[in-house]
Amino acid sequence: MVLDKLGKSLRGALERLTKSSVDVKSIKELAREVKRALIESDVNVPLAKSIAERIKKRSLAERTAGTLTAREHTVNIVYEELTKFLGKEYDEIKVKKKPTKIMLVGLFGAGKTTTAGKLAKFFKGEKKKVALLQTDTWRPAAYDQLEQLSKRIRVPFFGEKKEKNPKKIYKKYKDKLKKFDVVIIDTAGRDALNKELIDEIEALHREIKPTEKLLVISGDIGQAAQSQAQKFHDTVGITGVIVTKLDGTAKGGGAITACSATQAKVKFIGVGEKISDLEKFKPKNFVGQLLGMGDLETLLEKAEKVIDKEKAEKLAKKVVKGDFTLSDLFEQMGAMDKMGGLSQITSMIPGLGNKIPKGMLKKQSEAMKVWKFAYDSMTIKEREDPTIIKSARIKRIAAGSGRSDHEVRDLLAKYKKMKKMMKAMGSGLGRAGGMGDMRALKKMMKKGKLGI
Repeated sequence: MVLDKLGKSLRGALERLTKSSVDVKSIKELAREVKRALIESDVNVPLAKSIAERIKKRSLAERTAGTLTAREHTVNIVYEELTKFLGKEYDEIKVKKKPTKIMLVGLFGAGKTTTAGKLAKFFKGEKKKVALLQTDTWRPAAYDQLEQLSKRIRVPFFGEKKEKNPKKIYKKYKDKLKKFDVVIIDTAGRDALNKELIDEIEALHREIKPTEKLLVISGDIGQAAQSQAQKFHDTVGITGVIVTKLDGTAKGGGAITACSATQAKVKFIGVGEKISDLEKFKPKNFVGQLLGMGDLETLLEKAEKVIDKEKAEKLAKKVVKGDFTLSDLFEQMGAMDKMGGLSQITSMIPGLGNKIPKGMLKKQSEAMKVWKFAYDSMTIKEREDPTIIKSARIKRIAAGSGRSDHEVRDLLAKYKKMKKMMKAMGSGLGRAGGMGDMRALKKMMKKGKLGI
């Protein structure tokens, strides 16, 4: 999960609160632990102190709201203050005029070019006509990298490999770019924001007149992010921030708070290496995940993009009848992989993600890869009717996939268990109107009917 260490520290502080009576001593201790957790995640000290102080003051001064217990009320205050600190509401990029030009700026190593590809895929998923423009004339591989990314996601690419003047590149393609809804412009970086880079960005900015100027900043640079953000803002007036490399063990607090120097909100976060690993930054959902409350809204959005509604409804009908094949199982596993994998999905489910040990999730993910080898060695008939797979077939499948008999048997055992569970759930799915009805779930969430 993104910022896992911060989330673990915050959840630990809240869990300790629930095990004791809510009094002055426990609230002060909670505020201290929140401050320590934020500082360890590279949030600057004065900011961390002010957040902790507001949590303490509100918890001591406010009466319990409505039917909430004192503990629940205090947890809610922590949630509200962290959400407020991170920007409160999602700041959407609205594609109103054609073309909406998005200029990416940042230093070497921040991941601008990769982010340009991810952003293009995101807007393509939003049914927009997207183009990528390469104006980085400094990094030799920049042109080739963006061109390859454009081919992978199947969007038009424009650039001039030998041209050294980025303004000339833009001028050459200016008229061709007018037919697109969104144009994403990748610019050059340097090791530091020196006068040479400032002059280049300013000149390009005046020529392009971008709709959005997004600072791409690495999640692992810590508190240096704030001064970097301010310098870029002084140069072009950035309208938003994209924080990359927030997967793994990156601290990230400094980068996420970089926007406080510019009043420009974080709009997206990079949560992995895949081209689809770019998420809208919604402070409420983000804090909910940090505190172990889950993020069902983002999970449903991801599901809508990768799960074909018609196929999902057909599957739901099959499940109701207890007719769940190995092909169905692996189709769902493929969808899970596109949604970020087992670990990311479970972290978004309220009350589940933080209860499952990471080691167990990793073991399960590895097992799923092994099962795929075995599945690929099966005939169509075996996939559709696994009951015919006996000893002789198991040996053939194991030999063909390079796995052991035991591993093939393990897959079949897990499949039988899954089928039994699906059959038990079947009547409930039938009443719900099928697995594909994501929009209905979203409406229920907005109306507060799911208790999230």
